[in-house]
Amino acid sequence: MTGAAPVICIDGPSGAGKGTLSQRLATDLGWHLLDSGALYRVVGFAGRLAAVSLEDSDAVAGVARSLDVDFRPTEGGVSVWLAGEDVTASLRTEEGGRDASTVAALPAVREALLLRQQELARPPGLIADGRDMGTVVFPRAPLKIFLTASAEARAERRFHQLQGMGESVSLARLLTDIQQRDARDQSRTVSPLVPAEDAIIIDSTALSADEVLQAARDLAAARDL
Repeated sequence: MTGAAPVICIDGPSGAGKGTLSQRLATDLGWHLLDSGALYRVVGFAGRLAAVSLEDSDAVAGVARSLDVDFRPTEGGVSVWLAGEDVTASLRTEEGGRDASTVAALPAVREALLLRQQELARPPGLIADGRDMGTVVFPRAPLKIFLTASAEARAERRFHQLQGMGESVSLARLLTDIQQRDARDQSRTVSPLVPAEDAIIIDSTALSADEVLQAARDLAAARDL
């Protein structure tokens, strides 16, 4: 166990269903939620509010260390709250994406966010959604789930999602993008995308969201979580 409360880590590649599982499991258990993928967008947004240069490593790291951030499951996804204000819409802009890339390149910010994420583990417990939650951020978590699916299944899910939003997309292009991203994520030197040695692997390729949730519930119950 890491910190003052139990942590369930849910790692895996993009499109495997981590976000959906994390939100539903957090709601089921009444636990806190950490969407680690949104943190760099929050830091960039908070940095702009504080009027600091996003290229000033020390200043941005200071912002990261003091983040008053909360992630709340909703029917439409995860809402992100900063200092008691819902900033979800502000984070989903092109500027938000650019700012996230800028601050993510700063080693001091990555170090500060590691500590901040660990501080978010508070009673009654935390569901940590990410890519290195079980290997780097919460290595002593009592339950680590690595949720995966075939590249083809993940591409198809993304294809239908984008079509539903009215976007014209190529399934073949999506599959290529996912395969290339997987290769980059698995081979990078810092925090490669690999299951923790003690992670339980769930392959969601042929499973419904309800079946994935039940599998996670069973694993948590077996550990008295």
